[in-house]
Amino acid sequence: MGATVSPHAYVGPTEGPSWPLLLSMATAAAVVAALLIVLALTGQDVAGPALSAVLVCWLFLPYVAAGLIAWKRRPESRLGRLMVITGFLTAISFLVWSSHPALFSIGNAIQFLPPALYLHLFLAFPSGELRSRGDRWLVGAAYAAIGLTLLRMILGEGDSRNLLTWVDEPDVVAVLRTLQRVTVSALLIFGAIRLIVRRRHEGKPLRPAIAYLEDTFPVVLFMLAWLYLVQVLGWEEWLPPTRWATFAIVGVTPVVFLVALLQASLKRASAAELLVELGVNPGPGELQEAVARALKDPSAALAYWLPEFDSYADVEGHQLQLDDGPGRARTPIARDGVPVALILHDAALLHEPRLLASIAAATGMTIQNAQLQVELRARLQELRGSRVRILQAEQRERRRLERDLHDGAQQRLIALSMALGELEDRFDGDAELGDRIEAAREEVTASLAELRDLAHGIHPAAVTDHGLAVALETLATRAPIPVQVVGAPRERLPEQVELAAFFIVSEALANVAKHAQASSAVVELQKTPELLVVEVSDDGIGGVTADAGAGLRGLADRVEALGGRLRVWSPVSEGTRVRAELPCG
Repeated sequence: MGATVSPHAYVGPTEGPSWPLLLSMATAAAVVAALLIVLALTGQDVAGPALSAVLVCWLFLPYVAAGLIAWKRRPESRLGRLMVITGFLTAISFLVWSSHPALFSIGNAIQFLPPALYLHLFLAFPSGELRSRGDRWLVGAAYAAIGLTLLRMILGEGDSRNLLTWVDEPDVVAVLRTLQRVTVSALLIFGAIRLIVRRRHEGKPLRPAIAYLEDTFPVVLFMLAWLYLVQVLGWEEWLPPTRWATFAIVGVTPVVFLVALLQASLKRASAAELLVELGVNPGPGELQEAVARALKDPSAALAYWLPEFDSYADVEGHQLQLDDGPGRARTPIARDGVPVALILHDAALLHEPRLLASIAAATGMTIQNAQLQVELRARLQELRGSRVRILQAEQRERRRLERDLHDGAQQRLIALSMALGELEDRFDGDAELGDRIEAAREEVTASLAELRDLAHGIHPAAVTDHGLAVALETLATRAPIPVQVVGAPRERLPEQVELAAFFIVSEALANVAKHAQASSAVVELQKTPELLVVEVSDDGIGGVTADAGAGLRGLADRVEALGGRLRVWSPVSEGTRVRAELPCG
């Protein structure tokens, strides 16, 4: 099974903007801000010039500043460049305040461009790329709506400053203006709904700043849509406060984004320090806990690639079937350029590709010891699994042999005994022949009894058919010494557990009869939600060990294959106690 990497995962550093370019763009932003302040204070149709100057700077400068920082720190993402473009084009749209015809015409032509840019920016967060065809269609429609502005200008919208006026059709212009505002409002509302649905699907981001940032996206789009609808409805008294409130909220978004960038930087530093404190040989569990703390994601886990098993395993060595569910993602870890593990984490961390990359790199430098331990644990798991499979195969074979004996040889012996009985009736007058037939019937009966005992020892059908309690009581009644059964559970347990308990008692009682010289024995069972404890004790001569015979060693193997434990206490002259603990939860 190979590792899959999210398309939004960090793909490595690319070349960012040079410092001279950054300084040039920052200087350009300052010049544009100064120009807009002058236009606001000297313009003829600007309501509240001072407040308008402050708000327009608040509207575009944070986007340019945040975009330049993001572009420098995350050159692999297009988001920073998109924020810079959004900031500058938003500022240019306010050239409608200018009395110069060329500047006015440029500003008026792109007055509907900022809403389309905000829609594009928010839907493209955090990679800077639109994720789906629906997003691309939505943003494309928003950009296409700008064409109606050019058509309105050609039809004479505006005053003498409009350089694109071709004909004067004020009624058509009014209809187109209303259509454009309604269309853009609808697209913004659809975009906000898509962001809300995406947020519900992906879950809440792990970092508060990212959560607040994503919360502002639909709010901004709804406010912009409401601003255009207020103009369509002609609610002039609502227009100024709605405009100022919308501008204020739009400017908050890049500020929150800058806070998120700062948090990411602090987290990368603390994550590196945390992993350094682990040393060079952390254990699997210790390393996983460190990664989860560094990512601030309690659900984060490590999956180790085991070439020997051609699969991934968790820290305990259990093989994993990787299947990314909703809200989950994975990031590969490499050592010396070779993929060795995956970080399984919350999909919200895809917003922080560099954090994931730094954690993966630091983990790759300290993962060798943990990987070896996981590989050893996987081998132990495989060994336990193979023992269980051998035990299951043995039980299937025992059941087959018991069935073959019952349906084959046993039935033939019964038929032979019945035939001898009929033959004895036919030669009732011949005493010598009758005695010989009777002796033969007794031999057949004895053979049948031995065969039944053999079949019962191969696979105790009483356990399968009637349960452990009935089978143990039957076993006790057939023992050569008095045996007391205490606490046998009446409810059915897993078949493997019942069979193991029966064979333990059977072998222990057989040893008591053969070697213990005991006068009595006690079989005691205790059932808990997790364990079935089986204990067989006698009052014999003692002196037995778990390794003294193949029978007890075989029982120990059977118990250990089920994840349990078998212990024997047998002090000389004080009897023997065999105790088995069998997991049954």
